[in-house]
Formats: sequence, C-alpha cells, structure tokens
Amino acid sequence: MRKVSFIASGDAFITRRIPKGGYPGFGEIQSLISKHDVAFSNLEMTFHNYEAAPCAVSGGTWAVTSPACLDDMCSYGFNLFTTANNHSCDFGGDGVMATIRHLEARNMIFSGTGRNLAEASRACYLELPGMRVALVSACGSFHPSDAAGGQSGEMTGRPGLNPLHTTTTYYLTDNYFRMVQELGKVTYANAYENYGIQLGYISPRPEGTASLGSCRYKLGQENRVESVPVERDMKRIEEEVREAARQADVVLVSIHVHETDRDDFTVPPESLQIFSRRCIDAGASAVLGHGPHELRGIERYKNGVIFYSLGNFIFETETVKAQPYDAFYSKGLPIDTKIGEYMDRRSQGGTRGYITQENIWRSVLAGWTMEAGKITQVQLHPISLGMHESRSQRGVPVLSRDAETLEYLSGLSKSFGTKIRIEGDTGYIDL
Repeated sequence: MRKVSFIASGDAFITRRIPKGGYPGFGEIQSLISKHDVAFSNLEMTFHNYEAAPCAVSGGTWAVTSPACLDDMCSYGFNLFTTANNHSCDFGGDGVMATIRHLEARNMIFSGTGRNLAEASRACYLELPGMRVALVSACGSFHPSDAAGGQSGEMTGRPGLNPLHTTTTYYLTDNYFRMVQELGKVTYANAYENYGIQLGYISPRPEGTASLGSCRYKLGQENRVESVPVERDMKRIEEEVREAARQADVVLVSIHVHETDRDDFTVPPESLQIFSRRCIDAGASAVLGHGPHELRGIERYKNGVIFYSLGNFIFETETVKAQPYDAFYSKGLPIDTKIGEYMDRRSQGGTRGYITQENIWRSVLAGWTMEAGKITQVQLHPISLGMHESRSQRGVPVLSRDAETLEYLSGLSKSFGTKIRIEGDTGYIDL
C-alpha cells in the first residue's frame, strides 16, 4: 500500500457562506487541508431549504443552513464526511432525507445517516489512486427518536442516524445506596415501574439494585460510575468495521459523543474508550471523535490512534437564519423575536454559554501519515475560531500557530500515555 496522508477536523457548525475569495486566513488553512489525500470533517448541520418541519426537540440549536454551505465545506478541501451527530435529526426524518439529497447531488462521500438502519450503519468509500478508504460513522449523543430504524418483514425502516446506545450504572456504598432507596419511596419516582413489576410487565429489579426514575444504581464497594456500550449496537458497528476492512485498504471510524462520566467534559466516558478500542481491534486505523465542542486527549492504541475529540472546526451557532416556535417558547420569548435578540437573551448579553469558554474557540487539525498500512506519525496544527471577534465574524477557523493549545492538548493526552513533541507551531506524535 502506498504512502497516504490524512487530515481530520472536528465539528463544522456552519451557518454562513464563505465570501468570494475567502476570508483572512482562509487560503492558508485551505492549502493545509488540500495537500492531504484524505480530509475528514463532521457536518454538524442539516442542509436544506426548509423542506422539513422542526422536531419538538433538537440538539440544542435547531441546526439548518443553506445547501450551498456544502460547497463551502468542499472548498476547504474536505472530501470525506460524517453526518451522524446530535443535530442530524433536528428536522426529523424529512430533514435527514433532504440533507442526503443535497449531499448526493454534489457527489459528496458521507456515512452515519440513511434511509434506514442498514444504510446509516454501513461504510462509505473514498476512491483514490491505488487506495480505497472506508468511513464508518456512529453517534452516542442523541434523542431516542433520532436512531435509524431497521426494516421488518412488513414495514419499511426509519430514516435517522447510526446509534450507539450506552448503559450507565451508578455504584454506591451502603449508606448512599439506602438513601436512593429511601428517595424512591418518598418521591414515588419508581411508582410506574413498581406497578409494571406488580402486573408482571416489567422484570423485578435484581437483588442489590435500585432505581430512581431512569437512573440505575448498584450496591458496591466504592462510589463510581460505569458506562458501557450496548452490546447489540457495539457488535453491529464492529461488523461494519470488519466488512469495511475486507473492502478497503484503510478504515476510519467517526464517533460523536458529548457525555462524560466525570464533572470534566475533557474526560471521555468509559463507554467511548471501550468503543474506540474495540473499533481498532476490529480493523480501524483511526477513531475520529467529536461532540463536546472542545478538545479531548489522544491515545495510541496498538497500531491505531484515537482522537477522543477534535473540538470545533467551524462554530457559527449564533448566526442561524431562523429558529422554531419551540426555541422561543422554552425561553419565554414572543414567537416574533428576532434571531439576534434571541441569541443575546440566550447568552445573557454574551456573559453565559459557549461564548465565554476559551476551549470552545481553540482546536487542532490532526494530520497523519500511513506507510505500508501503518501510521508513522501524527501532526497537530492548532487553529483559532476567533473567540473575541464580533458575532458576524466569530466561528471561522484560521491557523493560530499557538503552542499553548498544543501544550494544553499534551496535558489532556498524558493520562493515555501519549507524548506530544512540540516543534515551533506543530505538535508531533511519533508511532
């Protein structure tokens, strides 16, 4: 297998067109991305002309933008995309299908959503001279209705995303466990479940377990959180990775996960670590994580590399064109509120939310090289999204040459035993 170069970005929440001729710094970042054979990004939007109605729930902001913004993503030099994220279904199945139509009209190569579960689960393939690259995409942060549905003998499947469900169990020492049991009694939080158990529709809780609403607790020797992928989903995705490895020279896996098991969102949950390592074991060369809108550490695992989160690439959430009734209703605002005012209210005049968090507005582009089927080196290029720019300009990436960002990422990666060598404005991981 010939030498091949890759580059990957995190979340692209794009709501504005790139000006003709670009913006200051566009050419430089375009040049960096375009010199790689494979260039990946997460399309964290739906792309349509309001052909679909908004759902009652969203991934936060109801994410929709002009299909022409897909052309702008291609103009950066990206040629491989995922569409599986918590905004995939902001406009329901119709929004999923409209986005797919606009992607297919441009011959863009993507995975992660589809007309049914089989389509959403399977890999897409990028054809290069002497090289075929596969991408399998999944999402672990989603509303239950976002998951694509499988076909049955009598009914068609459901459009949606490729889901990775997880099971979270809270282990508690005896005194805290008894507190949960008591709270369940005095609040009647488990009344419906208890009634189902009484009628025989729900299995009784095993000895040493307790419920409090939807949360599950177990008696343990220490207080800790355990999160694991649901095995049915994990096995389905592993099989797609194995199949892709049969059909391609290189397999990449994209995974979108917001959650953490701690109070620090830079720490990937246990379930994400299990998922990522099992994907490498199944034949993937790299796992491309995103979701929390900030960087997480990098792990070298066997012959692969895991980027637990590549942060943001474009973050233009404040300049969406429109929002539905539900957005205004949830904030107690009149339905004729203008978007600019809505964003001001939501951020309390720029004093709360993402606008105040430095780590949201700095990230990296991660490049790597493969020779003879093995990753030989990872290169990390820091970018800035202009935290202190005006709303109309904030959110677009430029190369920052910021060693501080690389040092920060190096600190996040130490717990995985990963050393980042910093030379000038680039970080290196030698494998």
